[in-house]
Amino acid sequence: MTSDTNEPIHQDRLWDDGHWTARVIKNEDDDGWAVAMHLNGATEPALVGPWTMGRDKKNPKPLDTAAFNTLVKTAKEVIRRSEQQLHAQLNKNVTVTVDGQRIRVALAIVPDEEGATATLSAVNEFDEELARVPAPPTFKLSVDSAQAWIAAGFARPR
Repeated sequence: MTSDTNEPIHQDRLWDDGHWTARVIKNEDDDGWAVAMHLNGATEPALVGPWTMGRDKKNPKPLDTAAFNTLVKTAKEVIRRSEQQLHAQLNKNVTVTVDGQRIRVALAIVPDEEGATATLSAVNEFDEELARVPAPPTFKLSVDSAQAWIAAGFARPR
């Protein structure tokens, strides 16, 4: 977007719709071209990939509406998958059976620049919470560690 008119930018090597910016750049690894997709306001590109050469086999193919829309869709998918992966790394759960009762134990880690925090919780098969305690963010949740925590009376792990 141009700063004075808030109009979208549609140039051969630069497209900006106010939310996403596509910039065709020289590929530093070879003689080809790449395209970088930035979510406006982000410091790093959400996606960088190869870009097609134009008919002269020297310059890049110009950006167009279809290519930009495809790049936006792909960049959104990359962000979504990255968020899913992070969520999976920070939120784990196991189900164990103790004294004939099925208990789901969950570990939720909240990242923070000043120090991550974590919570360990247990719910029964009726989704009734049995316990919720702070845990070290380094706690390794497994079937064995969940059973040991339950056997210790849901005491705060160290």
